[in-house]
Amino acid sequence: MPSRVPLVARRIDLHWVRTYTRRNRSLVAGRFGRATGNRPTGSRTPCPEGENIIGPVLILGGARSGKSRHALELAKKMPAPYVFVATAEAHDAEMKERICRHRSERGSEWRTIEAPIALADAIDQAPTATVLIDCCTIWLSNIMLAGRDTDGDMKRLIAAIRGSANPIVMVSNEVGYGIVPDTPLGRRFRDVHGRMNQRLAEISETVELVVAGIPLRIKG
Repeated sequence: MPSRVPLVARRIDLHWVRTYTRRNRSLVAGRFGRATGNRPTGSRTPCPEGENIIGPVLILGGARSGKSRHALELAKKMPAPYVFVATAEAHDAEMKERICRHRSERGSEWRTIEAPIALADAIDQAPTATVLIDCCTIWLSNIMLAGRDTDGDMKRLIAAIRGSANPIVMVSNEVGYGIVPDTPLGRRFRDVHGRMNQRLAEISETVELVVAGIPLRIKG
């Protein structure tokens, strides 16, 4: 009998998720602080087109899912000016080429702030603008490899997002669908990353999961 690689198979019934969220909107709102006044959303600038998005937006997706493109398109519907907070660093030629290509695709209307480690400070110091953070996954990888206190840095990040009056769009990977990593560092990264996504989703007004270039609203 051929050997089988142990996989963690997960099936998301998106129809059920969307139906549950629609029918339990008030419950979801109360749980995540939208109706309790726990988040200072009153001073945020709403999106003038269509969605009327006020609070933070979290865009999730796998590698090459189209999440960054969707986040950029969504942010462009929000008030100008625009600030792009980049967490990646150009350690090799391939990454330099990728960063240059993405910057060219964004256009000159975007101001770029590089924050591979000090993401909370970048949010605190950002001018009045729509802020796009791409991405939280690389930021977490950076602080873990630097040996920093991930819990402390994550608390500062959450506080900065909640305290900002700017519209904020965040991009983060969904890393929990694959096999269990075979190294202690890989398993720790997966676990910490999953908790980070949960905390970001909790404070976000809108959460969308991008699959094959198609965004699926799962909160908001």
